[in-house]
Amino acid sequence: MSFYDNDDEERVIGRTRQFEDRDEKTLRPIAFEEYSGQDKIKTNLKIFINSAKKREESLDHILLYGPPGLGKTTLAGIIASELGVGLHITTGPSIEKAGDLAAILTNLNQNEVLFIDEIHRLNKSVEEILYPAMEDYCLDLVIGKGPSARSVRLDLPHFTLVGATTRAGLLSAPLRDRFGIIHRLELYNTNELSSILRRDADILGVKISEDGLLNIAGRSRGTPRIAIRLLKRMRDFALHLGKDCIDAQVANFGLRALDIDDIGLDAIDRRVLNTIADVFNGGPVGLETLSACTGEDPVTIEDVYEPFLLANGFIAKTPRGRILTKRAFEHMGLPIPNGFLEKNGFASGC
Repeated sequence: MSFYDNDDEERVIGRTRQFEDRDEKTLRPIAFEEYSGQDKIKTNLKIFINSAKKREESLDHILLYGPPGLGKTTLAGIIASELGVGLHITTGPSIEKAGDLAAILTNLNQNEVLFIDEIHRLNKSVEEILYPAMEDYCLDLVIGKGPSARSVRLDLPHFTLVGATTRAGLLSAPLRDRFGIIHRLELYNTNELSSILRRDADILGVKISEDGLLNIAGRSRGTPRIAIRLLKRMRDFALHLGKDCIDAQVANFGLRALDIDDIGLDAIDRRVLNTIADVFNGGPVGLETLSACTGEDPVTIEDVYEPFLLANGFIAKTPRGRILTKRAFEHMGLPIPNGFLEKNGFASGC
């Protein structure tokens, strides 16, 4: 699978990395002072890093989890930069066998940072080799086969493993327990995204007004990666309109052209909501049935579209299936079926 392959690659507001995000690393901050948002995580990490430096020891292993596009890779780079050590980057799927992991670990220097993205996708045999490496800083390898096989233990330099995952529930308990520091990255608010966009617009040499910043930030689904992608697209629309600044007019024109509404829903999100409303009278409807009616893969619906709709209170999961909420009907401008709220336990007006 290509690094850029993903289920929602055609969506401008898709959270997973796309080919056009390949220059994303040039915009990444390299110090906590440049990193907007995640204030609690930043505060804690500063304390842990400073303490490790004073003790002249390696930092404890760190697990970062949360939705795609929130800055897990960026944080790993900042951690290495603040420690003043090198950063080695790899992904779970790319480490296919124990020898691959051994080659990476034996090339690390004292106190360096190893970042493994999508760590939940590590091969089970590779994961078991990682346990003693994380805990005892040693590598147990079996050389040879059959009766002549022998076990060899290699000492490793003390290092810090930073693991990133979008699905923390898929991590095995033994691996998760070996991380001394575990943080969940939260979605960003509009002001935090505006700060990120202001900095990135300056780096890209793009002029943007405060109204334009707020407009883009408010439709970026709380995700910096989406905000940066929309900034680049608005730059194109500004050129199309003959303007040298992304103002509210350019942002409104561009986002309308991309079919992104005031809170960040796109055409696919609305199709899912409309299907539940029109075909199933607001629900409940099962995942497989919804998939058949919308033409979208069940896994894509569950992993790509539903999280944002659930987080923003547009749909709810019940034992009988997915149902729309009052907020969904109001946002879509659709009438609420008679008795729907009471029947589904929304009599209080949620």
